[in-house]
Amino acid sequence: MSGNTFGTLFRITTWGESHGSAVGVVVDGCPAGLQLCGEDVQKELDRRRPGQSRASSSRQEADRVEMLSGIFEGRTTGTPISMLVWNKDADSSAYDALKDKPRPGHADFAYQMKYGLRDHRGGGRASARETVGRVAAGAIAKRLLISEGIHIIGYVIELGGIKADIESSDISELSVKAESNPVRCPDLDAAKNMLQRLDEVRQEKDSLGGIVAVIAEGVPPGLGEPVFDKLDADLAKALMSIGAVKAVEIGIGLHSAKMLGSEMNDSLKIREGEIEFESNNAGGILGGISTGAPIVCKIAVKPTPSIAKRQRTVDIASMKSAEIEIVGRHDPAIPPRIVPVAEAMVAVVLADHLLRQRAARL
Repeated sequence: MSGNTFGTLFRITTWGESHGSAVGVVVDGCPAGLQLCGEDVQKELDRRRPGQSRASSSRQEADRVEMLSGIFEGRTTGTPISMLVWNKDADSSAYDALKDKPRPGHADFAYQMKYGLRDHRGGGRASARETVGRVAAGAIAKRLLISEGIHIIGYVIELGGIKADIESSDISELSVKAESNPVRCPDLDAAKNMLQRLDEVRQEKDSLGGIVAVIAEGVPPGLGEPVFDKLDADLAKALMSIGAVKAVEIGIGLHSAKMLGSEMNDSLKIREGEIEFESNNAGGILGGISTGAPIVCKIAVKPTPSIAKRQRTVDIASMKSAEIEIVGRHDPAIPPRIVPVAEAMVAVVLADHLLRQRAARL
């Protein structure tokens, strides 16, 4: 299997399966001298960890990271940083009956067609468990970005058709409010309604989808490589590479198709001797290069495909029609737990382009 590595200078390679012994990541290209310890990574993994609320899977994983290489006396050495998280609470028995029955909405059928065999226990590499490595790598990328004054936050803006009313543009305030509730929505009234809708859908043996926003502030102008490695192109690839993400918007996104040029264009002005934009419809990126305005991304996340409702499929062994009811422990909605994953992928892209920009001009 190829395609497990992402990035150019700041490169990450994730490994491991959902119900294997462990999952992890190797980060290559992180500069030497960055202050980093296991707790910096653990803090981010704890945000992603399952079993913390009724908005997530009941699977109990401590997700304690082991830093195997690349750090000495609290600083990165410039060598590859290898991190490992053991799988402790995997229950593969729930998947035995599904070995020859591809689950609708999952990658089961596609993996079978591509490789001729697959690890049916929890989805293998296609499982959301793979994102442990992304979040661990993203924690390092965040540390690098913070040292340059760049901060990233994510939050849920829609869940099950319930939309949040986001008034503040203060990312610190938004972050605090979002992290104060299980659905990670900074609109606390909407969060209550989302939780209620989530409970209703769970009783119906179904699931919900939603929309997540990720904002990066403090990004300097000039990041991004024109043509094929545009900053927004790499962000789109990074975010689309997360399982369950079905669409990505940068800035005002799809709504731009309905606007006039005079409405879409972000006018420039000079304020206190600095050039800035009067609006940010472009989401902080023009020509594939960062402008210095906040970078704004949104992702559409599909409903969790593992649902207890009866669904139609086929039995690959007998080549006959079949029906399944998926049992086990699954998130009733993915958006709340995908927030730290989306933040991590944005951080990895920005860290990579930050390093690339240092080599772009004298």
